Amino acid sequence: MSSKKMSPANADKQLSMLSAMMDQIRLVWYLFTDGKVSLLTKSIIPAAFLYVISPIDFIPDVILGLGQLDDLGVIMVGLAMFLRLCPPELVQYYKDQLNLEHGDKTSSKIAPPLDDDDSIDTTYRVLDE
Repeated sequence: MSSKKMSPANADKQLSMLSAMMDQIRLVWYLFTDGKVSLLTKSIIPAAFLYVISPIDFIPDVILGLGQLDDLGVIMVGLAMFLRLCPPELVQYYKDQLNLEHGDKTSSKIAPPLDDDDSIDTTYRVLDE
């Protein structure tokens, strides 16, 4: 049995791929928890996961490999559809935030985009008159 050592270039490539996948998961989570994304758009994520646990499949899970591959495909298509249906300016805002978390300080932190009908409710008190 031969043991292969991973080259530093391969290790960096796998690490960056894992990092990109985690960023996608964070992006989906941020958008999923944002109130500006419609409930219909948010329903795509649970529907994709319900398909995975459902006994009804395009390719039965008893066919090893292919059965799990169609589940993975449905999840990937569901996530891609969710990202496409989210407001583009909101997606860009959270992508910028993810870049800032990784130390890319080239752009300043900006507030999330507000809709025209958004309002901020607050209270105040007068200290000195």
